[in-house]
Amino acid sequence: MQAQRRVEPVLLEHGRRSQYHDAMRSRTRRGTATIDARERAAYPLAEAARYLRLAPATLRSWVLGRPYPTASGTGRFQPLIHPPSRQPPILSFSNLIEAHVLRSLRTDHGVSLRALRTALRYAEHELGIERLLLRKELCTDAGQVFLDRYRQLINLSASGQLAMRRLFDEHLKRVEWDERRFPIRLYPFVSAETDASAKPIAIDPTIAFGRPVVVRMGIATRTIAERIDAGESVSDLAADYDLSASEIEQAVLYERAA
Repeated sequence: MQAQRRVEPVLLEHGRRSQYHDAMRSRTRRGTATIDARERAAYPLAEAARYLRLAPATLRSWVLGRPYPTASGTGRFQPLIHPPSRQPPILSFSNLIEAHVLRSLRTDHGVSLRALRTALRYAEHELGIERLLLRKELCTDAGQVFLDRYRQLINLSASGQLAMRRLFDEHLKRVEWDERRFPIRLYPFVSAETDASAKPIAIDPTIAFGRPVVVRMGIATRTIAERIDAGESVSDLAADYDLSASEIEQAVLYERAA
C-alpha cells in the first residue's frame, strides 16, 4: 500500500483526456516532432515482429485479438496493443515498446493473456497509470506493485518471481525515456548469444524513419547487411562508415537473426 501512495497518478477523472495524451498533444503544438513520430503508423506487423524477434502470429494476437474455444462456443481475447492502423495492422513506435515489454511478461514466461490483461487493468484502475507498458514507472514503485499483482495472478514460485524480476529488468534497460518519462528509443536484443548489456543497435522514430540503425553513426542495419550480401567486406564497410568491424558484424547479426 505504501508503494501505491508514492505512484504519480496519470489517469484523470472520467471523461477527461489522460496526461499521456495531453502531453503528446502539447509537445506537438510546440513543434516537437518526436511525440508525433512515436504514434505514427510506421511498422507493418510482419516487420515489427522481425525487429522484436517475435513470431508474427503472436504479435498479431496481441494487436488484433484472437478467438478461443469455450463450453458454449467461441470467445475472443481482446487486443492488448492498439495500433494507429488496424486494417492493415501497422504499429507505431510506442506499440513497439509495448510489444517489447509484453514479450518479457508473456512470451518469456508463457502465462495467459487473461492474467496479463487483468494485471494491466489493475495498474490502470488501482494505480491510476494509463498505458503502463509505455511508462518509466515500470522501473519504480508502480512496476514493482504491478509485478506483485501479476505474480499473484499466475501463482509464481519464489524462484520464478526472482527470474521474472531479473528478466523484466533486462528488457526495461533496453528502453530509453525522455525527461517526461515517455519512451524515445529502443535497443533491441541482437541475438541470444550477444552480451545482454550490449546496445549496438537502436530503433528511434526520429532516425532513419524509425528503422534499426547502428547507434554510434546512425547507419541502417539493413543497408549494411545488403552491402555484405553484395560481396563487400566487413573492413571496407567499417572504413566507409567509420564503424568498427564489431559494429558491422553486430548489424549483420541483428538483420539475420531478426
